[in-house]
Amino acid sequence: MKKPIAQNPESDFRLIDASIQKLAGWRGETLSRLRALIMQSDPEVVEERKWKKPSNPNGTPVWSHNGIICTGETYKSAVKLTFARGAQLDDPAGLFNSSLDGNVRRAIDFREGDKVNDKALKALIRAAVALNVSKLSKS
Repeated sequence: MKKPIAQNPESDFRLIDASIQKLAGWRGETLSRLRALIMQSDPEVVEERKWKKPSNPNGTPVWSHNGIICTGETYKSAVKLTFARGAQLDDPAGLFNSSLDGNVRRAIDFREGDKVNDKALKALIRAAVALNVSKLSKS
């Protein structure tokens, strides 16, 4: 089965770029780096903006491949990657440090000065893609 393509990928890409540039500082740098790692991990990833609302007019960056892989959100003290099916993923490097009590999602909060374990994060992203693909093939 073919992977869905974003409605307006060029526009979404530019909106995400603009949002990152507005952030500046460590949060913009962190989200930009995480975005690059996601794209490197899965060359077929679909990047979109979802859940637009008055308090967040540009929406939330979402990366998908046969379903949502993760979302990227920024807060005053953290940049958060939330994995849609994180509770079903093995996390041998212990990256998940937020939303640990839920039955579905898991998240990673990156704070100022945190080092990103590129290798472990890419493995987690690939595992999320594999899970999405396997769920799709079973339906």
